[in-house]
Amino acid sequence: MTRVSTAVNQDLHDYLVAHGTPPDEIQQALIEETATLGNISRMQVAPEQGAFLTLLTRLVGARSAVEVGTFTGYSSLAIARGLADRGRLLCCDVSDEWTSVARRYWERAGVSDRIDLRLAPALETLRTLPDDATIDLVFIDADKPGYIEYWDELVPRVRPGGVIVVDNVLYSGEVVDLLNASESGLAIHAFNEHARDDDRVDLVMLPISDGLTVARRR
Repeated sequence: MTRVSTAVNQDLHDYLVAHGTPPDEIQQALIEETATLGNISRMQVAPEQGAFLTLLTRLVGARSAVEVGTFTGYSSLAIARGLADRGRLLCCDVSDEWTSVARRYWERAGVSDRIDLRLAPALETLRTLPDDATIDLVFIDADKPGYIEYWDELVPRVRPGGVIVVDNVLYSGEVVDLLNASESGLAIHAFNEHARDDDRVDLVMLPISDGLTVARRR
């Protein structure tokens, strides 16, 4: 029998967060403020995803990063903290309300000078980027029906050896229950097939939070 990932209940989740790099005071405050938004706060990445993004950004030695979907800024804060000297993160979002929270926490964390926030449909922003393959790291966590288009705009712009990280690729299990899947669940299923068949990358899907795909540009 093939080994499978351990199912993570609340006790195990608390344990794994406590035994990685936990949220610091600023991150914890951001978690708590985002929670006051109600059910929409589920859009915030999990603490272990933030720790993973910081570590991965450092491992890649990223100086140029792009994020599609910023929300209240937890993931962008994590990436910005991991950037190499003079590194820059381009954030794409459409909500001034949510990103105004992000801006305050970027300031508190001392990373606002590393972040360029563009409030516009992400595809419009991405299509203005140079065609050269110079991006070191990408994080996609936005509207699910847009994932394939975001991927196709960004993969050619990622340097060989660069990394693309995509969130919510398990979509609460809807990807294996297509008869009952929502529009977003079906969109994620289609994206997963698209990314798997892309011969420009090597990738692995990790059962972190709601699922992360990590792809390396060949």
